[in-house]
Amino acid sequence: MHLNLARMRGTEDQVSERRHSYSPPRVTLIHLADAARFALNPETTITMMQSKLASLTLKGFFTLGLFFGALLSSFAASAQQAAPSLPLLFDARERLARPDLSSLVRLRFLTSVDFPPFNFSDQNGKLSGFNVDLAREICSELEISDKCQIQALPFTDLRDALAASQGDAIIAGLAVTPELRRQFVFSRPYLMLPARFVRNLAVTLDGKTAAALSSHPVGVVRGTVHEAMLAAFFPTLKAEPFDTKDALLAALKDRKVDAAFADALQLSFWVSSPASAKCCALFDGPYLSEHFLGEGMTIMLRQKDSVLTAAIDHALATLSRNGRLQEIYLRYFPYGLY
Repeated sequence: MHLNLARMRGTEDQVSERRHSYSPPRVTLIHLADAARFALNPETTITMMQSKLASLTLKGFFTLGLFFGALLSSFAASAQQAAPSLPLLFDARERLARPDLSSLVRLRFLTSVDFPPFNFSDQNGKLSGFNVDLAREICSELEISDKCQIQALPFTDLRDALAASQGDAIIAGLAVTPELRRQFVFSRPYLMLPARFVRNLAVTLDGKTAAALSSHPVGVVRGTVHEAMLAAFFPTLKAEPFDTKDALLAALKDRKVDAAFADALQLSFWVSSPASAKCCALFDGPYLSEHFLGEGMTIMLRQKDSVLTAAIDHALATLSRNGRLQEIYLRYFPYGLY
């Protein structure tokens, strides 16, 4: 497994902003999957993304294919054997102290319901997803389950709610930006969303690494960080830019290109959904780059809550090392991202 360490998300519908007595400088929240779609200029990214996960196609793949209800049951057993393990983001030799939380009254996690499979409402209206399960595991590890709450808000309301002390931590897949870092603190990353190649299975390749694509056209979405990342990581490959992700995937399916380079999360759902007609498979990688893809998935807290931040870091490190984080990952990504 290649891990190149050298980055990640929301919906287009606008949600009216709630009014709070606290009025800090306005900061636009960006979902990680959104951040990966646009050019590297942060100002351009923020301008283009007024709210959340830029297209509903990810939710569409989620609904169509992998998560037809059987995901949480029948796929889980086979996934334990098939899906590669999560990269360990915590140094095995590092020991993070567990702060005393005996005086903590409650821990209120804030999330949204528009980012499956990370946070969404299931068919019964219950909060579900990778982030929701992780929040519960953090509380269990810190032995404060009886003090924990998880509340869903519109994505655009999350920052104001945290700043106004209407919650204590945001776990919703938002991208870390310099503007947010000036006002809030973030936990250590617990998941990186990599870039991957996907290949058409009808194409014969001489090898199992990216080098085998040297004489083949590789599609990429124009103006995205993945286009820039492909050029930086694989300058000898012949890139074929497309205006949209849908156009890229259609071209790959029709063999107008032999492979594509894009976000592993969306590619994973697409190749497993009826939309791909089993034409294609993930190939080589994963490729991780903080420069191109950001810092990864983290939890955002208020700057004054240093003890709580340290406690969450301790819990994340423990869950990463004892395998519980891997179990949650396999529950929602049985085919794997890595």
